Amino acid sequence: MHQYASQDKIPGGGVGLAAPQDGQSSCQFFSDGRRKVDYVLVFYQRKQISVRGGDRLHRLSAPPHPPHRLSVISNGSSPLSGPVGGVGQGGLGCAAGQRSAGDGEVCVDLAVEVELEADPAEGEMVLIREEFEARLLEAGLEMERDTEVRVYGPSFTRLHVPWQVLSREAEFLKIKVPTKKSYDLKQENGFSASLSEFWRKVNQPFQPNIPQLGHSTTKQLSHCFSRDKLHLFNITSKDTFFDNATRSRIVYEILRRTACTRTSQSMGITTLIAKGVYDSAFPLHDGDYKVVGHSERNDRQLLHDEWARYGAFYKYQPVDLIRKYFGEKIGLYFAWLGVYTQLLIPASMVGIIVFCYGCYTVDMDVPSLEMCDKQQNFTMCPLCDGVCDYWHLSTACGTARASHLFDNPATVFFAIFMSLWVATFLEHWKRRQISLNHSWDLTGLEEEEDHPRPKYETILLQKRQMMRNKEKKNEKKKKKKKIEVGIYFTPPRI
Repeated sequence: MHQYASQDKIPGGGVGLAAPQDGQSSCQFFSDGRRKVDYVLVFYQRKQISVRGGDRLHRLSAPPHPPHRLSVISNGSSPLSGPVGGVGQGGLGCAAGQRSAGDGEVCVDLAVEVELEADPAEGEMVLIREEFEARLLEAGLEMERDTEVRVYGPSFTRLHVPWQVLSREAEFLKIKVPTKKSYDLKQENGFSASLSEFWRKVNQPFQPNIPQLGHSTTKQLSHCFSRDKLHLFNITSKDTFFDNATRSRIVYEILRRTACTRTSQSMGITTLIAKGVYDSAFPLHDGDYKVVGHSERNDRQLLHDEWARYGAFYKYQPVDLIRKYFGEKIGLYFAWLGVYTQLLIPASMVGIIVFCYGCYTVDMDVPSLEMCDKQQNFTMCPLCDGVCDYWHLSTACGTARASHLFDNPATVFFAIFMSLWVATFLEHWKRRQISLNHSWDLTGLEEEEDHPRPKYETILLQKRQMMRNKEKKNEKKKKKKKIEVGIYFTPPRI
């Protein structure tokens, strides 16, 4: 297959994610600057091409499929310096035979001949990607690909979920969202209020410096989203009504159940990643984690400063913000991890006390003193027949003293304490989980069905295909045998 470059001269430039529009981050929006990027699909170019220009032959990596919207061919490391167009619109070309060493720019001769080498496996992946992305468009997702076809490196496909798809999937998944109805929380009175206030002041140095999402005096009622009851919900803006975690969850559910008949699989982006059709699929963070200037910190910057740094190890976890940013599953996991780590503090203190008691009483332990006394000179029998010799008990003195550090009368108390600690931990986590389920409106939610791992599913389907091929071969062999038997043993005609 051959493609010919245009006569215009435009140096090859790289296009990463969406181009910035009006100061917006290039990673957050489509090229129009309005539609938010909710998910990104990544695959790498691995095919080889031959570029012929006069008497020269260059070997380069090329896109795995004929470019539909080809603008430039480069390694994607230098910015565009001119308009980008398609083939036949002045989109490909540069100074003849030039390659910039500073920016890695790749230039191709004018009217050069680009010969794509055929690769059946790579071509099959291209067809699978085209079918999969076509089905995503049918599901209602909006898509934006790189306007540049790169010679090598990653290629990005950005996905945006519009309001119609968000509302449809939120109703299908029974996602709970806040309504306009709210109520006041019951406030503590008397001695309990004073005790809570005192405990809050004591814990103030250990609290993260973030807005307290879950400590307001009012709470909004939540209800499963329904397109027929939009008047019940406080929809100020359709773009921000569903948070980023919910939008990412909806897109992932669509990607997970989208079928692709060419893969012989039922459905799923995870299966395509396992087969190498895509290299990765992920949502985007909310901007950079570093604070620039004196601007207000976003959720990612708050989590980085007050949770993900070693300097914040002594502070409580902002579980409400973790749940808002990552979703309920991740929030519950880190809430459990926080409770477990918190209750390990008294257990570790008791363990240290038991160990110190062993160190203090090691010189008063009668069995170890007798074993370490060389004057008594206990001679022990050989440990084996024929080869081993007699040995003195005093040689095991170090082992006896070390065993007393961990096996002393105090360890009986420690064993009883740990049995009670386990029961306390389970009951404390149950109460904490119920409290979080109530505050996060997780009551009444059904557990999601666990899906098989994509690699396991791929191996299983490959084995099934091999078994089918063997059965077909056996059937063909049986048919041939029947035909041969019929030929050799045909009764003579009278």
